[in-house]
Amino acid sequence: MPKAFETWTVLPHGPIEKLEKNLWRVEGNLPRNPPLRRVMTVVRLTDGRLVLHNPIALDDTEMKELEAFGTPAFLIIPNGSHRLDAKIFKARYPKAAVIAPAGARHKVEEVVKVDATEGNFGDDTATYRSLEGTADREGYLLVRSGTTVTLVLNDVIMNVRKGRGFSSFVMSLLGFFGDEPKVIPFAKRLVIEDRKVARTHLERLADTPNLQRVILAHGDMLTERPADAIRKVTSTHLPS
Repeated sequence: MPKAFETWTVLPHGPIEKLEKNLWRVEGNLPRNPPLRRVMTVVRLTDGRLVLHNPIALDDTEMKELEAFGTPAFLIIPNGSHRLDAKIFKARYPKAAVIAPAGARHKVEEVVKVDATEGNFGDDTATYRSLEGTADREGYLLVRSGTTVTLVLNDVIMNVRKGRGFSSFVMSLLGFFGDEPKVIPFAKRLVIEDRKVARTHLERLADTPNLQRVILAHGDMLTERPADAIRKVTSTHLPS
């Protein structure tokens, strides 16, 4: 897999899911079509600027719809492994600010200059901060849509079901898939620095009032009692 695409490259992806008036989600493939897919989250601020978390190149029709939705102003590259479309998005939207966690900055800057390590959007609609216990390798995005709140995480929690074929078999052996949300071995080794601190912070985020859903960079959203789902993940995979 390349570090980053040099030209606008559209891989197969699903439709835009319009979760709220100011919140969209799109799921798409990775190169060579592995069973693991990736997710872009789009947040519209009150003045029409857009925050793109884990940007994914879309077909012309969807990109025109996105641009009609608002002006891409912030590109969140959520860690050093999620930079595939970073360069082409910055080339398409040169005025957009690139945001990456401080601990991932050097990896992201191999393909695109980072402007900030936290999201100060000048708008209470969304906030982006470092996730404690990850040595600043990952962050989290909180989105407010009226009275509801959405939490956006990256690789710290995944919720991917096992597919068919040899690739799925291998990735299952590596712990990427499961019957319920989990912290995969990869995240325990390369994302989480202090399991106790990460667990405590995730459980604080679970206590966010009016939490409606959790969007993950890989796999299905947590929508059924999302706070309890987070607590179950942390108690099972990040025990005290």
